[in-house]
Amino acid sequence: MTNGRDHRIDFFRGLALIFIFWDHVPDNPFAQLTLRNFGFSDAAEVFVFLAGYAAVLAYGRVAQRDGYGVACLRILRRTWVLYVAHIFLLTLLMGIVFVANNHVETRDMVREMGLEYFVGNPQQALADELLLRFKPNLTDPLPLYILLMGALPLILPIMMRSAAVAVGLSITLYMMVPLFGWNLRAYEGGGFWYFNPLAWQLIFVLGGALAMYTQRPSVPRTTATRPSWQQPLFLSAVLYLLITGTIAFLWKFPAVHDALLPKAFTDLIYPIDKTNLSPLRLIHFIALVYVVAKLLPASHKWIDNWPAQQTCRMGRYSLEIFCLGVLLAPLADMANALADDAWQMRVITALLGLGLMLLLSNWLELNKRLGSPKTAAAARA
Repeated sequence: MTNGRDHRIDFFRGLALIFIFWDHVPDNPFAQLTLRNFGFSDAAEVFVFLAGYAAVLAYGRVAQRDGYGVACLRILRRTWVLYVAHIFLLTLLMGIVFVANNHVETRDMVREMGLEYFVGNPQQALADELLLRFKPNLTDPLPLYILLMGALPLILPIMMRSAAVAVGLSITLYMMVPLFGWNLRAYEGGGFWYFNPLAWQLIFVLGGALAMYTQRPSVPRTTATRPSWQQPLFLSAVLYLLITGTIAFLWKFPAVHDALLPKAFTDLIYPIDKTNLSPLRLIHFIALVYVVAKLLPASHKWIDNWPAQQTCRMGRYSLEIFCLGVLLAPLADMANALADDAWQMRVITALLGLGLMLLLSNWLELNKRLGSPKTAAAARA
């Protein structure tokens, strides 16, 4: 594996974090610009896919350089950091929601955030929180990430030996989910995990497989490559994205949707299940990744501008930015409700939240630079 950070991955992680924040704020006008409006998948797939890519890339290098045991220790240390962050995030989130609920009289934000279980049974809820069984709304991606990282010591050696075998085993597990109804239970009476880790592991593994593929030595081509628009696979992927994008657009107009799409067709494709990662969602995301990879410039010049660099910076500190976005969402919702959901306030809170996420990422970057050995030596001099 080669060294060096891929800033394109940071860019798309940062973009996914912006989309997740905007999607989490009810009736946010900027949520009309996010990925979920243009097809069957959304920013959650991007987040998990790039998490798998970054994890396999980073810890694969560690395993090659320092050995598998050292890589496992670092993976477990990272998993512990994620777990601690999750516990603190839930504590802060519950405090924010309870404060917001005292100020908003028109809605029950405690119920909307799924905190009734904590109000009715706080001791058991705290125990379930520690066991990753109690997950209020907005927090579901982090427990999924914790479980996937915890499984990485099992995935990584298979991936490094043969990515195809790892993907094959992952697909097999994914196909068993609908056959046997497998999922992890949430708290008592809370059903199951919103993101079924037994299904969503496939997205994580596919991200890791792509990381292994990109690290292969480049082989000079002996024949000229046909343009993308002449490749059947590329054209099929684009066609699928156009069809699913049209269907997603029609969701905004139910009457037109029902008039244009035959009932036999809608009965066939619906429901497009997010919990168990419906095959239509999975295919849409794979097609999206393929088309973007084909169209993406080979050079990195397209990210050599201020907006792209700021987005990369957010992606570089994805855990911190994700946690901040989760905390800002109910605050933005509260501010919008107190302003009678005026569109001006919705725009302000969406942009202000984005500004705070940018501010945090720049502060973290500055803090990292000040703590680097070169900076410390210069300060001592």
